[in-house]
Amino acid sequence: TRTACDLQACLNKNTYKPERCDKVLRSLYECCQRMYDERGDDAEASACPQANIVKRWIKDHPGTTK
Repeated sequence: TRTACDLQACLNKNTYKPERCDKVLRSLYECCQRMYDERGDDAEASACPQANIVKRWIKDHPGTTK
């Protein structure tokens, strides 16, 4: 997905400061959450971690959710 590519590019650019990619990471996890909401927790996408990891990350990193 484009979001996954954006995250990889950001991390490559900010090797020593990955926190600069937090917005892109949040965007990826929110996109993955929307996919799981629509298709169920058994859905698969190469760019998304398992549903339980996405849910835990979003819970542990409160902020704007789309």
